[in-house]
Amino acid sequence: MRVLAMAAAVLVALSTLVAPAQAAATLIYRYEIINRAASWLTAYNGGRVPYDIYGRQDGYRTDCSGYVAMAAKLDKPGPITQDLPGLSTSISMSELKRGDIVVDAIGDTWRDRHVVIFDRWVDPARRDYGYFAYEQRGDYGTDHRVRGYGLEPYTEYRARRLNNVIDK
Repeated sequence: MRVLAMAAAVLVALSTLVAPAQAAATLIYRYEIINRAASWLTAYNGGRVPYDIYGRQDGYRTDCSGYVAMAAKLDKPGPITQDLPGLSTSISMSELKRGDIVVDAIGDTWRDRHVVIFDRWVDPARRDYGYFAYEQRGDYGTDHRVRGYGLEPYTEYRARRLNNVIDK
């Protein structure tokens, strides 16, 4: 009896050390990411979804990484920004396609990190002009505007391709 109790205690202890299996990410087309990202421009009573790290919209956090999770159909409430590199592959800025992300996952607090969804280059011939991106930003909410993250020298922003994106 004592051996069985001890074996059960060991199994319980071991089960807490093993991380639970993560659900397979839902595959998604690039156009779907862009359409879903654009949907938050009018999803909050006809207006932009407000930024709030504690808020929720459709089960997703209403911060930048929650927004990316919603657009890409990642698990709810969404990974935090510093976890996005583990769900994506590094690419060069010149390889960006609609639905890819540009992320700064480095920093001690959530205020130091940010992520945007790449839409398109302002001028494909002059990529240094910037690109249109969807983002969820503080004191504003959902936005679609020209950004230059990742283009400036010595930046911590990196271009990444989410692993669940279907290249179409």
